[in-house]
Amino acid sequence: MISIIDTHPIIPVVALEKVEHAVPLAESLLSSGISVLEVTLRTDAAIESITKIINSVPELTVGSGTVCNERQFKISQDIGCKFIVSPGLTPSLLNLARESQQDYLPGISSASDIMLGLEYGFTRFKFFPAESLGGVNTLKSLKGPFSNVKFCATGGIGANNFLNYLSLDNVSAVGGSWITPPELMDANEWLQIEQLVRQAMSLKSASVS
Repeated sequence: MISIIDTHPIIPVVALEKVEHAVPLAESLLSSGISVLEVTLRTDAAIESITKIINSVPELTVGSGTVCNERQFKISQDIGCKFIVSPGLTPSLLNLARESQQDYLPGISSASDIMLGLEYGFTRFKFFPAESLGGVNTLKSLKGPFSNVKFCATGGIGANNFLNYLSLDNVSAVGGSWITPPELMDANEWLQIEQLVRQAMSLKSASVS
């Protein structure tokens, strides 16, 4: 199965506090060149927001984040999430994802976590919290023993360092909220969000040209 991180190098991660922000945000991302969004299940508005985006902006690939138990996993599936992301990993979630063939990105913070994920057949992981765990240097160290593994680095990722992560052979994607700041959403500054997205995409394109 192709993972979401194999096709989308920059994944916006948002905690939506207001349902009315969901569709304008999704439309802003699409119009500025990003067709993926992770909505974390950290707010009361999350599930309704995801549902509205799926129904109103079907061109956007929407997933749920901060999925910590089987109930949240199954709810995410029921509302139509295309991918599911966890901050960590448990045998029950790994087994559920494997049995359902769900595009699932479990979080890891150690070599032991990676080994557990590999036992269940997973080779794509969320490295979280990236900066607190040593960032780029830690990921370089993990490449040797886990040459077949790819990561999405999340946690402390911003405009000043996301390209450092994407330059690594074992990093397929980065996730973060720097291109979707809560203060801009609260102010309905969708054009400014589009500008941040375009800047990030331009820097990414320039880095590989």
